[in-house]
Amino acid sequence: MSHHAVAPDHAPTRAAAAPKTAAAELYGKSINLSGRRRFTSQRLVLYAVLALQGRDGALATSREALGTFSDAHRALTEGELSPASLGGELKEAYFGLDRADERIRAFIELSRRTLDAVDAGSVGAPALLEQLVESATPLLATLNRLTQLYEDLARQQAMSAKQRLAAVMGDIEQIAKHARIVSFNAQVVAARAGMSGREFTVVSGEFTQITGKLDGLVREAVRSAVA
Repeated sequence: MSHHAVAPDHAPTRAAAAPKTAAAELYGKSINLSGRRRFTSQRLVLYAVLALQGRDGALATSREALGTFSDAHRALTEGELSPASLGGELKEAYFGLDRADERIRAFIELSRRTLDAVDAGSVGAPALLEQLVESATPLLATLNRLTQLYEDLARQQAMSAKQRLAAVMGDIEQIAKHARIVSFNAQVVAARAGMSGREFTVVSGEFTQITGKLDGLVREAVRSAVA
């Protein structure tokens, strides 16, 4: 029996819905879990076949793979890593025409039924296993597409973050430029004031050093942002 999951209507629709400071970490987790889900789907089927052949420990290994696969899918469809939270094209991929979530949940249910039948020595176990093996290839294609999507979204997020940082650094650089002008004008005024402007000259000099350090930090940050 397959289960249909419905994305909440009020969910954010952009990847920016996730906090910007945590976006890179969330995408990293998603890529890791998506790759784990892809790997364990194949491991699950392989050991299910071996279990039907009577290989020692194969059934337990297959069940373990199913548990890992199910946990990874749950983590990717609920909470902070869900399509509703990360947004982008994920909602369409999971709940749209491709019906990835439905396909994955159907695979999980078929796997459980197959392993239970193998464990019980049911006469229907071979037929269920055949269905499971046949479903593995199209499922792998779906899992590959989802993993690629996570990787693409991660790259887009990283590029967007660099562009935002570069823009902010540009604004800071303009502020530093105006600060240098103010500092220079202050030095001129202090010089004209003679002895009475001596203390102001010291302050102005310190201000000049600060703007110089700020310039260096801006250049370093911009290089890091566009590297």
